[in-house]
Amino acid sequence: MLGDKIGETKGKRLVRRVLSVEPPTAEVSFEDSGTMLGVPVTGIGTYRSEVRGDGSIYGTGQGISTTEEGEAVTWTGTGLGHFGAGGSISYRGMLFMRTTSQKLGRLNNACAAFEYEVDGNGNTVAQTWEWK
Repeated sequence: MLGDKIGETKGKRLVRRVLSVEPPTAEVSFEDSGTMLGVPVTGIGTYRSEVRGDGSIYGTGQGISTTEEGEAVTWTGTGLGHFGAGGSISYRGMLFMRTTSQKLGRLNNACAAFEYEVDGNGNTVAQTWEWK
């Protein structure tokens, strides 16, 4: 069951590189900022996306978000996506979080459902909800 919204970030895709053409596979890195549990954070992440024969996209990734005080939340995740108009991409999936942060302690070992959107200009928007 989906629980409370725990985060929202906006950012920018930084780097894309092709890892393979059989199957088409790319690595993407991004930076973002926003909030987790109402606490301001900035983050970086990298994910690997493979285009499947049916045109869907399977991705795996990892990243870290830090508070202004330097506390960190790390995540690994996986998701499914599809291409949209103008080079946009939309993903849905799960993140698995770890932290020793006092402020963000609720996220330690949490599972979070996510929506991740990238527009044709590389701007990103992510939203996460606790999965109870």
